[in-house]
Amino acid sequence: MTLSNRTNDSTQSASGRVIWSAPSNIALVKYWGKKENQIPCNPSISFSLDSSRTEMDVTWNYQCHQNNPVVNFKFEGEENKNFALKISNYIEALTDDYSSLKGLSLDISSKNTFPHSAGIASSASSMAALGLCLSSILKQLGHTGSLQEASSLARLGSGSACRSLYEGWTLWGETEALKESSNEYATPLKGLIPIHPNFENIQDSVLVVTSKPKPVSSRVGHALMHNHPYAEARFKRAVENTSALFEALTEGSWEKFGSIVEAEALDLHAMMLTSDPSYILLRPESLAIIEKVRKVREERGLCVYFTLDAGPNVHLIYPEKSANAVKEWINSELLNLLEAGLWLDDKIGLGPVNKLESLDE
Repeated sequence: MTLSNRTNDSTQSASGRVIWSAPSNIALVKYWGKKENQIPCNPSISFSLDSSRTEMDVTWNYQCHQNNPVVNFKFEGEENKNFALKISNYIEALTDDYSSLKGLSLDISSKNTFPHSAGIASSASSMAALGLCLSSILKQLGHTGSLQEASSLARLGSGSACRSLYEGWTLWGETEALKESSNEYATPLKGLIPIHPNFENIQDSVLVVTSKPKPVSSRVGHALMHNHPYAEARFKRAVENTSALFEALTEGSWEKFGSIVEAEALDLHAMMLTSDPSYILLRPESLAIIEKVRKVREERGLCVYFTLDAGPNVHLIYPEKSANAVKEWINSELLNLLEAGLWLDDKIGLGPVNKLESLDE
């Protein structure tokens, strides 16, 4: 690779390859509603998943005289011109702050470890992987190349993607509950709050009610919050729940934790039910699973709680010590509520993996 220390007039060309694998994440305090430039209307808390990931392999060339980025994109071996155009537009929008991106030609090959429309946010993992790849390239062109920069880049592609840049628990959005918080990038909670051992190795089983596309995109759903009659109350409640979830994570209380997590999931769907136009994202099977979760806690004392993203598929969140019992219960009582009996076994993970290069913390 031909490269000077920093992109300038003497750097005529450069090339290289980067490969990043980034996880999806599941939000427990939900981000719903945004301002310009992907700024959230409320803070959110998530944890990165372990096996639900996007791997992005990027071969790049830089020519300083090139005026616009050029992107070729393949997903799981097949060319996808629509997503290539989306990435081109996304990168072009970044060129005001990163002028060297104008000179990039990118050949991108991407693949997921999980099925499409399985209730796992592929936009989070894919844009996180892309943000990491771009930050690695920018580092080789003389920029900082930090995880914080990559989180900010990922945010501009998909808000929730900025939370997939770190292992374990992550916060995104300014809040008085954490002075290090920011609207521009996510903040890993490791070392900032003392998370109780009860929440180590937390498990997430994803129950696939349907793989059909939902009737409204998340982008449209966020926009519906602009004139929503309950928007301000929702944003206030999310701020309160952020502080309360910090307390639960510190105290080690699964009961307090689960109460907040389930309320947040139902709040999200309540916002869609009461928007204009209104959308019903839950399916009868989703509601049946929710009722069964409540019943198994009450009757058998099983420590398991539900959450949902903006769709019908249900995430079951539970401690590692309950894993065998929960999985047996899924297989014995819930399979008939799932599409082809499909569910995915996942857990809290260690964050992105780069085989070729590391970014500074």
